[in-house]
Amino acid sequence: MESILTDFYTLQSYEKTENGGFMAIISLNKDHDIFKGHFPGNPVTPGVCMIQIVKELTEEFTGSKLFLKSASNVKFMAIINPFETPELKLHLDIIESENEVKVKNTTSFGETIALKMSVNYNKI
Repeated sequence: MESILTDFYTLQSYEKTENGGFMAIISLNKDHDIFKGHFPGNPVTPGVCMIQIVKELTEEFTGSKLFLKSASNVKFMAIINPFETPELKLHLDIIESENEVKVKNTTSFGETIALKMSVNYNKI
């Protein structure tokens, strides 16, 4: 899988769910340079990185290169600190058509929901 977030996270495992979506477990690299600047002494996973992770996982699961068309209902509900909660669970409900992929994502750690969003991608 090609990633612009080199060494930022590792896909630990994934499985297809009953409804055709996917459930993935990733681990964040707490030593990545991004966390040194965001924020020194209090690392927080940037929202844009989480949006990119969802895109990259969707590309992996669909086998398609994607371009973000739109995002809606993007709700960051908890801070993701890579030292406290490096392991994240991402639920991706994927609906694929000929030229487009729609994804509803919920990202969580433990019982805490950290991110919810709906995204539409164009296939390229």
